[in-house]
Amino acid sequence: MLSDWELWACANHVLQTHGDKAPLHVAEQIGALALADDQAGIRAWQAIAERIVQLTSNRDGARLQ
Repeated sequence: MLSDWELWACANHVLQTHGDKAPLHVAEQIGALALADDQAGIRAWQAIAERIVQLTSNRDGARLQ
C-alpha cells in the first residue's frame, strides 16, 4: 500500500491532470482493476478518491476538520 503522503500526492496529481473529470478517471481506474481482480489496486484508488473528495471540498470553501 502507498504511504499517506503518496496517496495525497496521487490525489493532487489526478486533480491537476484531470480537473473536473478526476472522479471519472478514478472510476475508470477502479473498474479496470476490478476486472483484473486487483484488490490492492482498488483499495489504493479508493484511498485516492477519498483524498480527492477532501481536496475538492476544501476548494469549495468548506472547512476541513
